[in-house]
Formats: sequence, C-alpha cells, structure tokens
Amino acid sequence: MLYLYNTGIILFGLVARLVAPFNTRAALITKGRARVWDQLAGSDLRGQVVWVHCASLGEFEQGRPLIEAIKREHPNYKIVLTFFSPSGYEVRKNYDQVDVVVYLPADTRKNAQRFIRAVHPDKVYFVKYEYWFHYFSQLKRANIPLYSVSSIFRKEQIFFRWNGAWFRNMLKCVTRFYVQDEQSARLLTSIDIDNHVVAGDTRFDRVAAIAAKAVEVPVIADFAQGAQVIVAGSSWPEDEAILADFINNSPAQVRCIVAPHEVHESHVTQLAGRFKVPVCRYSKLSGPIPADARVLVIDTIGLLSSIYRYGSVAYIGGGFGKGIHNTLEAATYGMPVIFGPNHTKFKEAVDLIQHGAGFPISDKAGFMKVMEMFWSPNAETALKASGAAALSYVQSMCGATSRILKETF
Repeated sequence: MLYLYNTGIILFGLVARLVAPFNTRAALITKGRARVWDQLAGSDLRGQVVWVHCASLGEFEQGRPLIEAIKREHPNYKIVLTFFSPSGYEVRKNYDQVDVVVYLPADTRKNAQRFIRAVHPDKVYFVKYEYWFHYFSQLKRANIPLYSVSSIFRKEQIFFRWNGAWFRNMLKCVTRFYVQDEQSARLLTSIDIDNHVVAGDTRFDRVAAIAAKAVEVPVIADFAQGAQVIVAGSSWPEDEAILADFINNSPAQVRCIVAPHEVHESHVTQLAGRFKVPVCRYSKLSGPIPADARVLVIDTIGLLSSIYRYGSVAYIGGGFGKGIHNTLEAATYGMPVIFGPNHTKFKEAVDLIQHGAGFPISDKAGFMKVMEMFWSPNAETALKASGAAALSYVQSMCGATSRILKETF
C-alpha cells in the first residue's frame, strides 16, 4: 500500500507540472511548492513554533480562531500556516497573524523530514481534513504532538472499511482528535482509537466573533429599513432563478440583497437581468440607494458576513450544486436559514434543521412555501421562534477553541 501511495503522490506532482501551462490551479500549486524552501529559509523561526495546516479556505476559517487565540495568549510562539489548495493560500498568503504562510510540499518522506527540520514545530494542528502518511509518521517519530481539530468522520470513509487497515494506522500517529460530534467519536472508537474528545467545531467561535465585530454599512441599513428583506449569500444561477421568481412576484415591501458566489461582470449582469423590478449594484453606488430599488446586488467581496444582519431570512447558495456554503454566518445573527437539497454532508445544516432553524428546499414551490410560513400575515411568531433557535444553536456550540487551547498548551 505504501508503494501505491508514494506512486500516487509522485504522479499527482508530475501531472500538475505537465498541465500547469494550461491550468491555473496546477500552475499555482507547482510554483507555490517550488518556493517553499526559500520562504522558510527567509523566515525567522527561532524559538518555539506552532504549525497549523489547512487544506483550503474553508478549513482556514475553522483554524483561524485557534491561530488567533494562540497569537493572543501565547505570543512567544511563532506560527507557520500551510495550505494544500491555492484557494486557501492565494487568499490568505498575507495573513498577518502568522509568521509565514506556505504551500505544504508533496507528501514524500524526504519532504516531510526536510519540512519538519526547517520548521522544528513544538506542536502541530491539522484542521478537519487531510491525513498525510509521511508527515504524520515523521511527526510521530520525532515525538512532536499532532492534534486533529474540528475533525469529523463518516462511516463511508476508507478508515472504517474492511480494507482500510493501512489508513487506520495513519490515524494512530495523531496525539489527540478534537472531533465535532459524538458520531465521529463512536467511529474512532470502533477502530480502537480512543484518544478523542468531542470538542465541537471552532467555526462557531469564528462566526460569533465576526458577528460581534461586524461592520455597520449605513447605505444597506437604509435599504432594509421598514422592509421585509431576504439576504442571499454565495448564490449560484440555480439559486438566483428561485430568488428572482420570488421577488418578481412579491409586493413592494419585499426586498432582496444578493451576494453572488461569482462577482465577475458577466455573471453580475446576468443576475441583474433576471429581475423585473429595479436593481441596484453596490459597486455602482455614489450616494443613497434609489428609493424604488427592490434588489441590491453585492458585487464586491468581503461584505457578506456583515450584511446578514439586515435581513430577517437568509438563503445560502450552493445547494443545487456541489454543496451549500456557510450557513453559520447567517445563523449567528438569529435568523432562519434556507438552502437547497445538497446539504446532507454539512453537519451544521442538518443540526439547524433539527433545531427548527434550517429549511431545505428542492424547487421554487418549496421556497415559496417556506417564505409564506415566515412572511404571511400573522407569521411573526414563527419567524421569531426560528430565528431564536438559530442563535441559540450557534451560542450553544461555541467554546471549542478555548478547550483545545487549554488542553494542548
């Protein structure tokens, strides 16, 4: 199995180099990995070091509360942040809460040994996913504590199959698992791994902190004043078709704020064209939003987490594609959350449904039915109850960061 694993790692790197001239992602990974050793050599990593690894941007958002807590409570530690994916590295390569950000070199024994020598970490945290044989085994050999944080397991994973013995051995290199839920703990116990703690998901600490520090946007506050507002975050065309149909057939007091997943010009133009009511683009504003505007398109990045507060209902995009985006950024403001059918792999979405704060839909009719429940006459009680359930759920799940920090330092 090790031979096959090593062959796969080598082939991935070879293919990435071959397709790099034609594929942006492959080019970024190839060039990024080539710079790692120079980046580390040029960094001051003397003293105590913590290494945090995140596969991509989503995992970074889970690791961020831990990173910032370490920075705040243990400022004597240097922090090295690694990414596998360009979608994480390219967005956060200038993150100022760590001492160096690099791509994780390919998982070969030589690279793992060299990387550990260069970084000489005192503690290592891998966030949620990614299990690399050589890095894990070399950390164990060097007797360096390795913690898996906000990790979550499903019975379909290779670790729990009849032919997963080699992969299970990889998990035995981890010092302690801080898992999100009881099911993950039971799965680990079923393969004789008992060094786990149900600590929850550090993302809850992150979204709570975002809400507490949310930036006021007066022009959007004015747009939402006195209206029934739905805020749609990270929407895709399938989501936008549903929203447009709803708004086009709703009374004047119903308004919509849409922050599409893609903000390039062609998509924003297509999105605006779906609506038969007045539409305003945030980037084009030079003063107050026109009084007759019914739809505000947020065609810039970085605002979404602050604007959920201006709605009473949230719609989270992606559920008609590969999977929904972040539901917690909306739920933390105490509002019901609606999303498409591809949500079952997202624990927080399933939890929100169970708590009466999440509402899955499969088509326009389903969306209309949910909205009627919240915005029909005399529906205020249902809206308040669902919003309160969302906020209560988020607040009840906070605290993973402090527990992990307390137990690992």
